[in-house]
Amino acid sequence: METIRLGDAGLTVSRVILGCMSYGDPGRGNHSWSLPIDDARPFFRRAVEAGITTFDTANVYSDGTSEEITGTLLREFAKREEVVIATKVHGRMGPGPNGGGLSRGAIMTQIDASLQRLGTDYVDLYQIHRFDPAVPLAETMAALHDVVKAGKARYIGASSMWTWQFAEMQHTADVEGLTRFVSMQDQYSLLQREEEREMLPYCLDSGVGVIPWSPLARGRLTRDWDDATARSEADEFGRRLYGQEGDRRIVESVARVAADRGVSRAQVALAWVLAQPAVTAPIVGATKPQHLEDAIAAAELELSDDELDALEADYVPHAPSGF
Repeated sequence: METIRLGDAGLTVSRVILGCMSYGDPGRGNHSWSLPIDDARPFFRRAVEAGITTFDTANVYSDGTSEEITGTLLREFAKREEVVIATKVHGRMGPGPNGGGLSRGAIMTQIDASLQRLGTDYVDLYQIHRFDPAVPLAETMAALHDVVKAGKARYIGASSMWTWQFAEMQHTADVEGLTRFVSMQDQYSLLQREEEREMLPYCLDSGVGVIPWSPLARGRLTRDWDDATARSEADEFGRRLYGQEGDRRIVESVARVAADRGVSRAQVALAWVLAQPAVTAPIVGATKPQHLEDAIAAAELELSDDELDALEADYVPHAPSGF
């Protein structure tokens, strides 16, 4: 699989990133559909075989067990220097002031806990999972800078927030002489394109790589509108994200393009994301073998201008979500 630089940074990532929220102890945390280690093993093996080098997780996924599985299986199938491991900090992992958020104490406590679970001395990309309005920006940026200087992370990134918040954090880093974010992990798909208004142009202009989450709109783009899955039935958050009539028409457009091409709907929806100039690499979750095969194939699928226009034609504005 092709690799690509993460924005202007020297870090290279695979064109598709395996999202590891899919793997963890289903009895811990909020993801009852997550796959335990023995079920997750074939996905990591196949990802490495296919040239996927980049794996994204977070401390809160399945109460830390996603990090444990990610670290264990990557040690089985790859050398540490051959893969890019990304994880996140912000969500609550325990009681007390250092159990969550982006204070200095929380960041310093949680990076060590993540490294222990992952079984590695460093992560390639350490991301703030959300914005923390309760902590001064300078404190958060200084703590992240110290994590990098201590060799515990090579680069830092951010996830969903308002563009002005992201710009302020970058400005704080510049003014204080601290490490800047090299990536933005935001929600972006054919059903949620609000990031095109400000965040994606800002990232493109400032050399920040974009690694979208939910590029398949939590699976809505891969199946008929009225169909459901075990995960979608348990996904309270996902049910709030989509539902406008334009969304249904976009799902139908994906189905038509996929049928004409003789490929899966997932490949079409991912190929659209990959065609967007600000996007570095989408993060794709996989709980069935076909999910992973579709992601691998999408990296080679090039849509025509007419197909891109058809997929975009029915989009209507949505309320920004996922912050």
